Amino acid sequence: MADMQGIDWNEVWKSWRSEHAFLNKDSKFWDARAQTLAERMLKRGYAYAERLLKIIEPEQDWTIVDMGCGAGTLAVPFSEHVKAITAVDFSGAMLEILEKRCREGGISNVRAIKASWDDDWSKAGIGLHDVAIASRSLAVEDLRHAMIKLSRVAKRRVYIVTFVRRKEEEKRICEAIGREPNTGPDYICNYNLLYQMGIHANITFITEKGPKTFKDHDEALDLLKRKVDGISGEEEKKLKAYLEKHLINDMGRWKLDYQEPMKWAVIWWEKN
Repeated sequence: MADMQGIDWNEVWKSWRSEHAFLNKDSKFWDARAQTLAERMLKRGYAYAERLLKIIEPEQDWTIVDMGCGAGTLAVPFSEHVKAITAVDFSGAMLEILEKRCREGGISNVRAIKASWDDDWSKAGIGLHDVAIASRSLAVEDLRHAMIKLSRVAKRRVYIVTFVRRKEEEKRICEAIGREPNTGPDYICNYNLLYQMGIHANITFITEKGPKTFKDHDEALDLLKRKVDGISGEEEKKLKAYLEKHLINDMGRWKLDYQEPMKWAVIWWEKN
């Protein structure tokens, strides 16, 4: 049996991350996609945020820091349930959309701060909060350092939400373009690392219902290309052919003719 304590899960994460370019995007990448992603988020509605609300059960007197807030996936729907939210992101364009949504919605308890995981959070003015959340935003180089940093700004609890591998979809895409399936870590890397750090975390899962849809073939291609590092011109042609075969029209939107539900792992621990 493998010795779990003998594996450095932070190094496992670093090694896997270094081989996957889609985890190494800078603020300019997200600035350029902010509007598109925000529009996609609004079309999907607040289903994800509502499921997370049921898990977290925030209290009205809480203050929350939302690290990697994007355009307000959580900050906007959470704002009516807590005292105040500090929404932090390194994409200025994302924060501009968030602030606009707050103005239009009459939301006054959300404060936006432009900062990254690597910045000095004290200088950025993030401060101490009751609860710290990193929802689908831990695409960092040093996972241990990021989780320690997040924990330091929380007085009560820390929540992280990270991905569960979609193995069937990854296998299909890799086979379509002639690559071996990718076998990197997912949420279990976070959980095992926390265990090594002496944190006995809780865990549950969110399953997104309904198929992912696309406005056209180009949007589907753009999203699936992100799952493949260093895709070549020839591989992109194969991926286009794959989509031509598997995309079907459903009331004006496009979806794949098979479905593997998207799952997210919600991991949290109490601050003692």
